[in-house]
This record gives sequence, structure tokens and C-alpha cells, in this order.
Amino acid sequence: MRKLTSSDIKQLNLLKHYRIIRKWACKTSDIKEADLELLIYLESIDLFTKDDFKKGTYSYSWDNRRWNRLLKQGWITVWRERNRTTQKYHIYKVSIKCKQLISRMYRVMLGEEDIPTNTKTNKIMKGESYIDKVLSKSIIYVNKDKTR
Repeated sequence: MRKLTSSDIKQLNLLKHYRIIRKWACKTSDIKEADLELLIYLESIDLFTKDDFKKGTYSYSWDNRRWNRLLKQGWITVWRERNRTTQKYHIYKVSIKCKQLISRMYRVMLGEEDIPTNTKTNKIMKGESYIDKVLSKSIIYVNKDKTR
């Protein structure tokens, strides 16, 4: 298997609609955009420590409640607990809920799946605010774009 190149990724148009897909994922999952991007990073390293989490947060605005919020909302789970003798610290992983959301985002980016347009599964489509109205038009455009 050969290594992916930048032209391979360009040809896939992987990032073409990333902003709309990210906004949809955040709004429907009730998660902040910076938190989602951090979770994408953490999912790529699989198992991580709280120190790895801190290193991942350097490129985001400071939010001292982020760790507890992600744990409490079930985006991060404990993979192995410390026992104060042989394991000096907890090891964490992103939850199944998080993995499913990220996988779904990839499927939408690749055009394997469309963003839902019914109001029951996608609250953006209700158009309750100006931003939602603009995003709903963008979502329709993304779904029609078969070159993504």
C-alpha cells in the first residue's frame, strides 16, 4: 500500500465542505467546535493521558472546564484506571459516541452519506435563527454536491 500524498487528498475534496459538516456535527451533538476538533486529534492517537490532552489543547482557546465537560458528557472515557503502584495515571480514550460522530463526519465528507435534512434529526433545519437558515441552505448545497 502506498502512502497518501497531498494531491490524493486534494483529489478526494476531503476538506471542501468541512466547515459546514463541522458546524452541523457540533450543533446536532451539542458540542463546541474547538472540543470536536480536539476530540478528532485525540481519536487519532487512540489511547492518551491527561498530559496528551493538555498538549492537544495548546492550539485552542483556554477553557479550564473542557476536560471535565468532555468526561461528564461522555465524549472521553477511562480506558485503564491508575492503581497508585504499577499504573501511576489513568489512560483514556474517546467514547464510542465520539467515534461514531467522527466516522459519520468522514462519511459525509466523502459523499457516502448525506447530512439529514428533516427537522426531527437535524435541528438546524428548523431555521430558528439567521445562522440556522444560512446553514440549512448550505447543508442542502452540500448534499446536492456529488463531487465531494
